[in-house]
Amino acid sequence: MEAILSVLPIYFFIFLGFIAKKKLQTQIDEKTLVLISLYYLQPIMIFWGLTKEPLNYEFIFSPIFTIICMLSTLGLMLLYSKFIFSSKTDNNIFLATALIGNTGNLGIPLGIALFGEQSVPYTSIINIANIFFMYTVSIFFFAREQFNFWQSIKSIFKIPVIWFAVFALFINYYKIPIPKEFDFALEMGAYSALTLQLMIFGTYLYSVKIKAIPWKLSLHISFVKHILLPVIGLILIINFTDLNSMIASIIIMELMVPLAVNNVNFSVIYNVKSSDVAATILVSSAIFVLLLHFYIEIIDYFIK
Repeated sequence: MEAILSVLPIYFFIFLGFIAKKKLQTQIDEKTLVLISLYYLQPIMIFWGLTKEPLNYEFIFSPIFTIICMLSTLGLMLLYSKFIFSSKTDNNIFLATALIGNTGNLGIPLGIALFGEQSVPYTSIINIANIFFMYTVSIFFFAREQFNFWQSIKSIFKIPVIWFAVFALFINYYKIPIPKEFDFALEMGAYSALTLQLMIFGTYLYSVKIKAIPWKLSLHISFVKHILLPVIGLILIINFTDLNSMIASIIIMELMVPLAVNNVNFSVIYNVKSSDVAATILVSSAIFVLLLHFYIEIIDYFIK
């Protein structure tokens, strides 16, 4: 119950964005909000997150293992996706979105509810790994809707968050101190990014009509996100690692969270059915709420 209650306030900001769009209609330009988030606030959030804790070996394996789970699942998706989707666009959306979970806005507070504040360093670094995967692999599949292979690769490096992340790692590695006042400003920008991102999702949900939800696409994505990816994670953890129970549980929890709102941002930037992408996130979020109790039971049973 505590875990479920910790999720509800997060969804308040999604509801706030939904109401704002409903009341203000054309006075709210979603794409402007996306551009502000993507090119200004999110780089600040990434820089703040990557300089918040010192780099050390203890935190390295968690994000690496998370990416291994995601890449393993992606390999399976590539094998069968072309047999499921006749539309190239739907296939690209499937490959681009299904593995990108809400590891930040939802994963971090959920980790606190389940494991306490000692989970924050691990959920934070896993969130950074998820963001790197998002800004490389996910962007590639969104971008190839309009561009060829090499143009898609080049488009990755046009996103400022990549360069801010590199700079943050440089600062962290060489232990360059950040003034207290500047760090406070970074923290303000980071939380602004999280809040705005949830509200952006709410504004796009307003345009989603239940009758127009692409159920085939949404359910296949939810199957990957809520069943296939966590199962692969469990198999790899149980058979190939000796992680302690808390870290293993945190990784599995982060693999189970619903789709990230950032998927909507990329669909807007690359003009790839943003309403359909928002609909898939809505379906994923609803399934997550229904399965949350069972997820907690699974974590308790398998990870000892």
